[in-house]
Amino acid sequence: MNAIRRRRTGSRTAGLGTLALLLVLTACTPPAPQPPASSQPPSPSATASPTASPTPSSTGDADETAPPQPGDKVISSTVTHDWSVPGPTTPIHTDHQNPVPIAPPPAAPLPALYAIGAGQHPSDAPPYDQLSFRFSGGFPSYDVEVVPELVADGSGLPIPMPGTGTILEVTFRGAQSHTADGTASTVTSAPPPAIGYHALTSYAPAGDFEGVLSYGIGVGRPMSTVPETKVRINEVEKIEQGQHLYVVAIQLDSSAWK
Repeated sequence: MNAIRRRRTGSRTAGLGTLALLLVLTACTPPAPQPPASSQPPSPSATASPTASPTPSSTGDADETAPPQPGDKVISSTVTHDWSVPGPTTPIHTDHQNPVPIAPPPAAPLPALYAIGAGQHPSDAPPYDQLSFRFSGGFPSYDVEVVPELVADGSGLPIPMPGTGTILEVTFRGAQSHTADGTASTVTSAPPPAIGYHALTSYAPAGDFEGVLSYGIGVGRPMSTVPETKVRINEVEKIEQGQHLYVVAIQLDSSAWK
């Protein structure tokens, strides 16, 4: 349009036919193309903070986001421990027996940790946050207990778990998270350590040695009227994305933050 105005100012005596032609050409010029939304850099508000609570759309476990494949199915689902508070002297304990080795090399001789997932389930009754450990080969035995601090199995040094009200330690026995030759991890996917949910704040590895695999789970600080967080354990055997998995899902009651 600026070009048209200049033409009008400089050539007021131009014929009406020329002016009409210019108007037609101007009207047919397409607007400048806009870059697609995906090519624009995200705004600061769209960049998730490691400690920010997820939006309702980011619920399901982080390693359950792929679309189902033919043959995916749940073989069994069992609540092995219903809602309760594991005290320092009353840990949650489950035994599983697996032949050793469970498979010939190059497979791991013990159930191997395949993936870790985290998710929120705000619409369940009660609502809960979940940290799931997915194993190949079978269910390991495990204990879940409250500990005053998380300690590294090898060095005995404390592992920082900032922003937590309580620390749960889950110890898997007869399990590992490294390949048979010890040169690589068997974990294919896992959320960032600072999860940032209300009940489930973070997690950290504490050891993987001689068939004992341990993790710390950071539990948020509930309101003073509910000083403790209940825990439930669910075991699921499933075929997922072509993998036969044995899932130990640790669920933390998030009712205190509703």
